[in-house]
Amino acid sequence: MFVAIYGRPGCPYCVRAVQLAEQLSEQRDDFTFSYTDIQAEGLSKDDLSAMAGKPVSTVPQIFLDEQHIGGCTDFEAYARANLGA
Repeated sequence: MFVAIYGRPGCPYCVRAVQLAEQLSEQRDDFTFSYTDIQAEGLSKDDLSAMAGKPVSTVPQIFLDEQHIGGCTDFEAYARANLGA
């Protein structure tokens, strides 16, 4: 499974999401992730909304195998329910 995290520097929820992804990648052989700094890449919240298929107003925005799952708390809940986190 592949998780893509889109966030920005200085965002505590982005840091939490990346930390959880790092933990999962160490614990599971079937888990990889990438982090994209939206400011460095020139992505706007409108770009993220287009990717998610619905309006988004916060970061991080997280995609699991290209399916939008939401923000940090959504990712944490998914990881607890499905990934043994």
